[in-house]
Amino acid sequence: MLRRGKGIELKSRGEIEAMRAAGLVVARALGEVAAHAKPGGTTGELDAIAEQVIRDAGAVPSFKGYHGFPASICASLNEKVVHGIPSRAEVLADGDLLSVDCGAILDGWHGDSAVTLAIGAVGPKDRALSAATEAAMWAGIEQVRAGNRLTDISHAVETAARSAAETDGVEYGIIAEYGGHGIGTQMHMEPFLPNLGKPGRGPRLRVGMAIAVEPMLTLGSAETEELDDEWTVVTADGSRAAHWEHTVAIAEDGPWVLTAPEA
Repeated sequence: MLRRGKGIELKSRGEIEAMRAAGLVVARALGEVAAHAKPGGTTGELDAIAEQVIRDAGAVPSFKGYHGFPASICASLNEKVVHGIPSRAEVLADGDLLSVDCGAILDGWHGDSAVTLAIGAVGPKDRALSAATEAAMWAGIEQVRAGNRLTDISHAVETAARSAAETDGVEYGIIAEYGGHGIGTQMHMEPFLPNLGKPGRGPRLRVGMAIAVEPMLTLGSAETEELDDEWTVVTADGSRAAHWEHTVAIAEDGPWVLTAPEA
């Protein structure tokens, strides 16, 4: 049975295992998308591939119809940060950077994950941006442990991003308006997880919580704008962005990445 601690959903071990099943569906969908994301293809075709994988597994796309969103994935190309709407008119080109966010519902439980894909031969700065964003995600995941505070995750994400920026000789923008979130019987639940901030703040993390950790970094300003479609978020200065995400549960022995592919 679900219990709630200060507004945050707590799950039993069996319920977390059910979330893992949903997470594996998402992992398979993203794996198929990655395999087909090539120059000359379209983001609309990738959307169809992801939806087919999800429905073949007996699951339902989380995103399709969510507050009116028209697709099964978010496909955010180059300067698009998040919530890009896929289209068969949007053709991928050599050197593009594509962030793909995907969610699935299986037996009432949600999985949510995102990857950034290099389309063809991508430049070194773009590859470094994606690598820095992924590293920041994993640094945050390492702090998804019982006894920590919520912003211990935020601080780890920020610290890793700034460390990568120093190593790479750039100043990555850390998106503040969008971040991670609780997840379980709904896709977006309490708590909101900022991608930067001081440690030791927010609710205490407990076994049975599940959180989506999802940093977004840019090659320029952290300022964003929403397009007229009322979904697509782009960088205000036109710089490229990257987005990585995993759904993570707090288990007795530490973080359990529910959307990781099967080994």
